[in-house]
Amino acid sequence: MAGGSRRRPSAWQGSLGTQRGSPFDPTFLLGSAGSSIICCLVFGSRFGYKDQEFLTLPSCINQNFRLLSSRWGQEKQNPDTEFTTENLVMTTLELFFAGTETVSTTLRCGILLLMKYPEIKEKVHKEIVQVIGRSRLPATEDRSHMPYTDAVIHEVHRFADVIPMSLPHITTQDVQFRAYVIPKGTTLIPLLSSVLWDTSQFKNPDVFDPGHFLDGSGHFQKSNAFMPFSAGKRVCVGESLARLEVFLFLPAILQGYTLEPLGDPGTLGTSPVESGLGNIPHPYELRLLPR
Repeated sequence: MAGGSRRRPSAWQGSLGTQRGSPFDPTFLLGSAGSSIICCLVFGSRFGYKDQEFLTLPSCINQNFRLLSSRWGQEKQNPDTEFTTENLVMTTLELFFAGTETVSTTLRCGILLLMKYPEIKEKVHKEIVQVIGRSRLPATEDRSHMPYTDAVIHEVHRFADVIPMSLPHITTQDVQFRAYVIPKGTTLIPLLSSVLWDTSQFKNPDVFDPGHFLDGSGHFQKSNAFMPFSAGKRVCVGESLARLEVFLFLPAILQGYTLEPLGDPGTLGTSPVESGLGNIPHPYELRLLPR
């Protein structure tokens, strides 16, 4: 920054600052931040964080995501869908759903895990101070200089396992897979959890461990088994955006605040409260204390 001036906080950071020192559930605020980004991409403009019409959207998306992940959400889909105006509207809604709720859920899981493992949280904060400092916000180019933070964020994606069965796919032609023939028109459900929790790919998959993405020298290393966004030609179209959002949001929170859980952090539940289409973390509250 020219002259070393401090960058003006963004709108979502201003909203975050209003929670300072008071217990709050981060679900709604994190959902609004992600939804605002999708508004910019879809509509070319964004809404204020006090716009009541806008504020109903993250709430409805969150409630529907939880419903779809419960037993009530496992109902038969219409097999006769086609490319219609109605589907265009649904596709737009899916952009909001995927770009709002999955990012928000990943961030909530990340905050929960960092409160549960304060030694990891402090290591991330130390790297933030060393690379970014306190006078500016995190930027995309910082990621390559922050191997530990990058490893932690990858481990959050893996451990959160937000969409464990990905989304249903369908074969457009007969497919030969090993000793099997999968006929055209067959619905396939890729079990991403089977890879993200594979003991042959991750040393201790049941443990939240950033070391899964670090080599012996502390450098970031990729893993072919990292596929929380699915894989192949039908990988999530918003993967790069979602990963970027999590990198920008989470370090920005840790840069300015200490996360104080309400109650013993060792008892914080990291198992999902619902597990269906998505893994939904338990609700929790925390305090943000300025550093």
